Amino acid sequence: MENYTKYSPGYYPVGSGYMKWSAKDHIEKAPIWCSVDLRDGNQALIVPMSLEEKVEFFQYLVKLGFKEIEVGFPAASETEYRFLRKLIEEDLIPDDVTVQVLTQSRRHIIKKTFEALKGAKRAIVHLYNSTSSAQREQVFHRDKEAICKIATDGAKMILKYAAVHEGTEFQFEYSPESFTGTEMDYAAEVCNAVIDIWQPTPENKVIINLPATVAMSMPHVYASQIEYMCEHLHNRENLIISLHPHNDRGTAVADAELGLLAGGDRVEGTLFGNGERTGNVDIVTVAMNMYTHGIDPKLDFTNMPEVVETYERFTDLKVHPRQPYGGQLVFAAFSGSHQDAIAKGMKYRIDNDPGRWTVPYLPLDPGDVGREYEADVIRINSQSGKGGVAYILEHNFGYLIPPAMREEVGYMVKGISDRAHKELAPEEVLQIFTEEYVDVFDPIDITNATFQRMDGGQADGESDYRAGEGMMVRIRVRIKDEIYMLDATGNGRLDAISNALKKSPYTFSYEFVTYSEHALSRDSHSRAAAYVCIEDEEGNPFWGTGTHEDIILASVNALVSALNRMNREDHFLK
Repeated sequence: MENYTKYSPGYYPVGSGYMKWSAKDHIEKAPIWCSVDLRDGNQALIVPMSLEEKVEFFQYLVKLGFKEIEVGFPAASETEYRFLRKLIEEDLIPDDVTVQVLTQSRRHIIKKTFEALKGAKRAIVHLYNSTSSAQREQVFHRDKEAICKIATDGAKMILKYAAVHEGTEFQFEYSPESFTGTEMDYAAEVCNAVIDIWQPTPENKVIINLPATVAMSMPHVYASQIEYMCEHLHNRENLIISLHPHNDRGTAVADAELGLLAGGDRVEGTLFGNGERTGNVDIVTVAMNMYTHGIDPKLDFTNMPEVVETYERFTDLKVHPRQPYGGQLVFAAFSGSHQDAIAKGMKYRIDNDPGRWTVPYLPLDPGDVGREYEADVIRINSQSGKGGVAYILEHNFGYLIPPAMREEVGYMVKGISDRAHKELAPEEVLQIFTEEYVDVFDPIDITNATFQRMDGGQADGESDYRAGEGMMVRIRVRIKDEIYMLDATGNGRLDAISNALKKSPYTFSYEFVTYSEHALSRDSHSRAAAYVCIEDEEGNPFWGTGTHEDIILASVNALVSALNRMNREDHFLK
C-alpha cells in the first residue's frame, strides 16, 4: 500500500462557514424522489433491459409511488428512443407522473430528444455537461469560460425547442457533472448562468442537480458544498436543489441524508443503489431510514420481498443478504443474546402494547415491509441461545417452554446445528424437540388412566397435579412389553400415578420438581401441552412434555416422557 502517496483529495471544500446543516438532527419530510433505474441503473448492466422489460419496470416504479422517473437518453439509443415513444403513444404514463430525459449540450441530440417527447403531457429535460477541473484539463482541454459556454448554449437551445413544442408542459434541469470535483465558486457561476437563461418562476421551478458523479469527500464536506450552493444560486426560492450521490466511497446514503439537511429538495437514485462503478444512492435505504424516524417516505415498500424479486429479475443482480431493509438476513438473529432480547421485546409489546416500535435489535417491524416474524427474525444455528429456540417453538408451533427447561433444550438444539454445521429450519427444531421430549412412550406407556377424587367427584383438567384434594387412579401401563393394571391414591393426579407405578415390579425413585400446562393454540378444540420435571436421587433433572386433547392425559404423557428419558440411564430396574 505504499502508493498511497500519489493520492490527495480532489474536491474543493468550502470551509467551516457552511455548517448550519449540522445543527439539524433529522430529516423533517420526504424529498422529491426521481428514479434513475431505467438510465443510470440500466446502463450499468452487462445486458441492458429489453424494451418490454423497461416498460414493465417503469410500471413497477409507478406502483412504488415514484412521481418522477428518468426514462433514459433517447438520442443515444434506439431502444431508449422506442421506449419513450411507446410510453407516450400507448398512454402508459399516469397523469401524476413526469418522465425525465437526459441530453448533452449538442444541437442534434437536443433536437432528437424533443422529437422523442412529442405528445408527452409533462417532461423534465435534463441538460448536463462536466465542469470539474480534471475533465476541463484532461478531457476537453478548455478553460472555464468555454465550459460555461457549453452549458449556456445548451440551455438556450432547450429553451428554443421547448417554445415551439406544443402540448407538453416542460420543466428544465441542469447538472454540472462531476460537481464534487469542481471549484465551488465556479460551479455556482455556471449554474447561475443557466438559471439566468431559463428564468424560473414559482409555477415552473428549475431543477439544479448537484451530483457526486464521483464521490470524493466525507459526507459532511458534500453537505457543506450543497449549503454553499443554496446560498449562492440566483432565484433560490424558485429552484429545486437535487442530489445525485454516487457510492464510490460507500457513503452515498450519508451524502444524500446530509445533503437534504443542507438544503436539498430532491434525490435521484436507484432501487438498492444499482449504477455505474459502485452505483448510485440506494433510495430504498434512504426512504426506509426516514420511515424508521417516523417520517412518511412517500414510497411504498410494504412488500419488500416483491421489490427485491422484481429488482433481481430485471437487473440480473442479487440483493446482498445483509443489504439494509431488503436483504434476506437483515432481520435474522442468530446470536443467543440478541435472540433473547428480541423475544422478550416482542413479548413486551404483546403484554404492554406500547404503540411505538422499540424492540431491541430491530429498528424496523419486519411486518411493515412484508416479512414474516416466524421465518425471518429468529434463526437457529450453532450461535443461537436458549431464548431463540424457545421463541421458534412458541411462535411457530405453540410450545411455551418453561424458563427452567429452555437452557437444556437450547444447548441440545444448537449442539445438533454445530455438529451438522448448518442452520436449522423451524420444522427441524420442532422435530428435534419432539423426538427428544414429547410423548416419549418407550419403554413405559400408560395407555389408560381413570381418575376420581377421594370425595367421589370426577377429576377434571383444573385439578392440581399433586396438591389439593386426594386422588384415586387406575392405570393400564405397558413396561418393557409387559402389561399391568395398577391402582393407587395420591394427593394429586401425578402423585397418584407415581404411587401406582411403584406397585409394579419395577423400582421408581424420583421427586417432582415442577409442572405446567397450556393450550397449544387459542382454538377451542386445541390440543394441550404439559411439562413435567423430575429429579433422580442425585438431583439430576429430567424434563418431559406431553400432548393430548385432554389436559389430564397430556400431563400423564409428560410424566411418562420424563420417566422414559430418565430410564435411558437405567434409573429403574425390575
